[in-house]
Amino acid sequence: MPGPTPPFQGTIADDWRGSTPWWPPVPEPPDGAPNVVVIVLDDVGFAQLGCYGSDIDTPVIDSLAADGVRLANFHTTALCSPTRACVLTGRNHHRNGLGRIADLAVGYPGYDGEIPLENGFLSEILREHGYATYAVGKWHLTPDDETNVAAPRHSWPLGRGFDRWYGFHGGETHQFVPALYHDNHSVAPPRTPEEGYHLTEDLVDRAIAQVADLRAVDVDRRFFLYLCPGACHSPHQAPAEWIERYRGRFDQGWDAWREEVFARQVASGLLPEGAELAPRPPWVPAWDELSDGLKRVSARFMECFAAFLSHTDAELGRFLRFLEQTGDRDDTLVVLLSDNGASSEGGVNGSINDARIHNIDFATPGELVRRIDEIGGPTTHNNYPWGWTMAGNTPFKRWKREVHEGGVADPCIVSWPARLAGGGGVRRQFAHAVDLLPTILDLVGVEPPETIGYVPQTHLDGVSLAEVLGPDGAGAPERHTTQYFEMLGSRAIYHDGWKAVTFKPIGPLYDDGINWNDPFEDDRWELYHVAVDPAELHDLAADEPERLAAMVERWWDEARRNQVLPLDNRILHTINNPKPDRRRARLSATYYPGTAPVPEPSAISVKNRGHSIEVDVAVPADGVAQGVLLAQGSVLGGFSLHLLDGRLRYVHNLYGRERHVVEAADPVPPGRHRLGFRFEREEGGGGPASLLVDGEVVAQGRIGVFTLSSFSLTGVGLTCGYEIGPAVGEGYEAPFRCTADIRSATVTLDEHVPPNPMVDFERILAEQ
Repeated sequence: MPGPTPPFQGTIADDWRGSTPWWPPVPEPPDGAPNVVVIVLDDVGFAQLGCYGSDIDTPVIDSLAADGVRLANFHTTALCSPTRACVLTGRNHHRNGLGRIADLAVGYPGYDGEIPLENGFLSEILREHGYATYAVGKWHLTPDDETNVAAPRHSWPLGRGFDRWYGFHGGETHQFVPALYHDNHSVAPPRTPEEGYHLTEDLVDRAIAQVADLRAVDVDRRFFLYLCPGACHSPHQAPAEWIERYRGRFDQGWDAWREEVFARQVASGLLPEGAELAPRPPWVPAWDELSDGLKRVSARFMECFAAFLSHTDAELGRFLRFLEQTGDRDDTLVVLLSDNGASSEGGVNGSINDARIHNIDFATPGELVRRIDEIGGPTTHNNYPWGWTMAGNTPFKRWKREVHEGGVADPCIVSWPARLAGGGGVRRQFAHAVDLLPTILDLVGVEPPETIGYVPQTHLDGVSLAEVLGPDGAGAPERHTTQYFEMLGSRAIYHDGWKAVTFKPIGPLYDDGINWNDPFEDDRWELYHVAVDPAELHDLAADEPERLAAMVERWWDEARRNQVLPLDNRILHTINNPKPDRRRARLSATYYPGTAPVPEPSAISVKNRGHSIEVDVAVPADGVAQGVLLAQGSVLGGFSLHLLDGRLRYVHNLYGRERHVVEAADPVPPGRHRLGFRFEREEGGGGPASLLVDGEVVAQGRIGVFTLSSFSLTGVGLTCGYEIGPAVGEGYEAPFRCTADIRSATVTLDEHVPPNPMVDFERILAEQ
């Protein structure tokens, strides 16, 4: 955001003879300021990098640690959007309006998903000091209803201080066919999976290109790159040859693996003397209790995760080698972190499509075993089982979404060869994601601004870690002494080496006997001296009730100061009661060929209700008409109305589990026609389906169960005249562009809206 124009400081006479020109000074970073690269990994647990004890191959990241500093007591918010907001603003996540992820926004100041301009971004600050600013990869800081190309762009990267952006909006995307954006518009991937495309490689290509473009014009200008690969959020999709490298590497199972990791963590000095390993919780099965089939499929899930991480590590190496080529590497400050602990969304057995969680239809062990060879490829949205989640957070307990250490203790590495000769040092002072912005500003030599543009700035919650990162940093005092945590009702507070924490379930999935709907005042708080008990194994609540009471009261003070209230752990309630939007109330919408994909939250929703589609189209006289008329989703779930060999055809893909096909026997004749589809929902979610040509039924079929809640979680939108891919149906390949002349496609919903089974999600789960 530009600020006020400085007053002219030359002289102006009646003509040029007595006049003196003047140009406003070009902003410049302080002398000796580094380039800044912030790399945010996704869902990578404390123990999943080689330099944090893992045997997963991450040599590039390990090399950053070897010439830099590892933070062994670094913390996040337990979820991705909130942590990323902390990193970029230096303010606590609720103060950023991101008390939860951007797609779960609700109408309270701490949760509305809108980061205020008063909380300036690192990109905005550095750009005012002459930096070129680039964002590459995951964003996830824009509410769902603002991610379409008709939306305002104030919360997109270019609206928050970045000069360029190439990446994706949501929490996750398909790694072979991603939903991509370039600057302020939607774009298609540059290659197909068959041509060897993978998103991580594309993102690194773009990062290299941004720096190359800069150096072609200006060899000295400093740059800030915010580089956020999809790894290792689900889907854990990697090139097949990388998955093959890990064949058999995890056959020993998660119990043995985490014991080996813990031993390496202790031996390397990452953990303090006397640290203990959290026991396996009762809701995670012992590896030896699994059937042979589940052992095989569970190992395959982990092979795919490891391949995804190692492939990403190699691509980061390609980018860092380019910085060596340009002469920038020594003068580049690199901060690498993960945004939360390892993910438990895969459930007890692992997930072959995370959208099935939203549709209350979990894959059975038998289906997982049958589809084992698909895991990691383009037809699955895979996520590993709880056992590997637990192992990935070694030595801690619990995981992403929760505020015990397994959810909030994460790897963070800082490297700056020219200035921070860390030599692989470990720092155990408490640190939090909000500390990264003030630390970077301190190392750059820039003070936090009082205003950005015309907007007065709020205070920072973070503190600089520059002293901690220095050569004598191991003995530096701990400056971040108090930090609250809250995520989806789970709460904690850290203060001077102690931590009070309480767990709140979000549903009856695993609950230690705790009812998710119990009043918050009934929640039991635990107390740990984490300075000596980092894995939170020795609850001292009964021994130190006064300390615990003071800690809990401190939490409430922090909560009121940081917009944390009201507490709410109802995820499914939020999903089914989204932000009011006049577009969601409409019963009809018309789409036109060739336009940008409409993200699922912004498209008219045909899910779980009767509806019709009518396409105004002219079929050419020469040749056979082919291609998509209207489609939503991909091979992971959705629908497609298209012409195949001239015949009208409809495919409903039930999140990759099964397809329902209705197909006409005869080709549509040349000329202008109204081609239609009609689904009549019956109680239970299924119903008859018909294809129509000019109002006449030409084919009939039945859809067993129409998708209830989500077609896909990978950002694939509704398209007219083509598909994004991989294809919803079989017998054709995306984009399968239509050769007929589409004038428009209109979707009309039944006025009657049936009860959504998702509203009663908790009851349905409890009955299973």
